[in-house]
Amino acid sequence: MRHEFHVRVYYEDTDLAGIVYYANYLKFIERARSTMVREAGIDQNSMKEGDGLVFAVRHVDATYLKPAKMDDELRIATKLQQLSGAQLLFEQDVFRGDEMLFSSKITVICMNGAGRVIRLPAEIRAQLAL
Repeated sequence: MRHEFHVRVYYEDTDLAGIVYYANYLKFIERARSTMVREAGIDQNSMKEGDGLVFAVRHVDATYLKPAKMDDELRIATKLQQLSGAQLLFEQDVFRGDEMLFSSKITVICMNGAGRVIRLPAEIRAQLAL
């Protein structure tokens, strides 16, 4: 499964040097993943309210290659690399045009209301496997 998401850099996204503050890349890729999941037909609010299930980030491997600056239009390319019993592995890259600025691998788990890792329900696995 692949997805693209676009975001523009605003003044509030930058630091004193005028470049995107490093933690904001994590916000950008979170928005991209959330949009991808929503467009796959998964309502995370219903998932939480109905079944008490939530997605949580377990691990982030991030590489900052080049800085983005105010008013840049960024493209976040998201690919679901692996879908296993209780976790999803995403590869997410941030581009300005064709130039890669940021690269990451994100491990997301499914948890119940008690905070325990559980297997992804079959219907969610099917929706993400498209």
